Amino acid sequence: MITTGPLQKRDHGGGLDAAMQRYGGLREDWVDLSTGINPVAYPFGQVPHTAWTELPDTGAMENLIAAARTFWQVPDTTEIIAAPGVSSLITRIPDLVEEYGAHIPKPTYNEHAAAFAARGRLGNVADPHQPTHVYVHPNNPDGRLWPPSIVGDRQLTIIDESFCDTLQECSHIALTERPGVIVYKGMGKFWGLAGLRLGFAIGQPETLAGLSDLLGPWPVSGPALWIGARALRDSDWAEATRVRLIRDTARLDDLLLSRGAEIVGGTSLFRTYHWPKGCKALHEHLAQRHILTRIFPYSQTWIRFGLPRNEVEWVRLRTAL
Repeated sequence: MITTGPLQKRDHGGGLDAAMQRYGGLREDWVDLSTGINPVAYPFGQVPHTAWTELPDTGAMENLIAAARTFWQVPDTTEIIAAPGVSSLITRIPDLVEEYGAHIPKPTYNEHAAAFAARGRLGNVADPHQPTHVYVHPNNPDGRLWPPSIVGDRQLTIIDESFCDTLQECSHIALTERPGVIVYKGMGKFWGLAGLRLGFAIGQPETLAGLSDLLGPWPVSGPALWIGARALRDSDWAEATRVRLIRDTARLDDLLLSRGAEIVGGTSLFRTYHWPKGCKALHEHLAQRHILTRIFPYSQTWIRFGLPRNEVEWVRLRTAL
């Protein structure tokens, strides 16, 4: 029997509803820079009517998995399981873990520790001798890249590559040929399709054993199957997007550094800065001008910026700063 603790609200980016309640304005008045989601989403076109009206069939899932295998260069012996978002995988994988304790280097995305804690299987996250290790690669919010040597002789190594499609050459997908390694991939960040809720667990069949049963039948919607397969086969869009994101993050760095910020790290989807005067004052100043950024409960100086969507938003940010 699976038991879980109470659902607790955790710190995340986004949350425009709460920002509007506090600072006013309509949703269209705001520039949301609080997430690491690509603001120029993949243009998926017209979804076939049958994707909405019929139950997802085996062929649609196989088409998606084949596209994912090609795009991420997944080894032939490795299994790919699609799910309704990486978040759903983060919450379910701890149910497959037999041994107590997970090492999760901080600071990082807080849902991993929360998922293990909800199952009563967290332990001391700072202890590297725990049987499960979790790494976000590149890390959120500092952009740290982890070497392949993070995979050791232990029960399970989880590598969350939600932000790694900006640096595909740095992916650890080849490590999934080893038992006990799971890599997460998702369509929410690089493709800008966070509302699609489509993620993947990639690992050896014995490592992922039981996950499909936990997800249940038809875990991915028909529209998500169709859009995901189309996006993963559009390598030209992916390459052009990587070039644009590098250009835009350089522009963001120039803008913030010229006003006294210092770079902590990040990816080409988000940048985290040290603001010596205190991040809360800057966060508040921008929010009063309907620009939402991200600050963290564990730092008085770190502030994270996503990318503006268009030239109008760039001008608004520059003016506000």
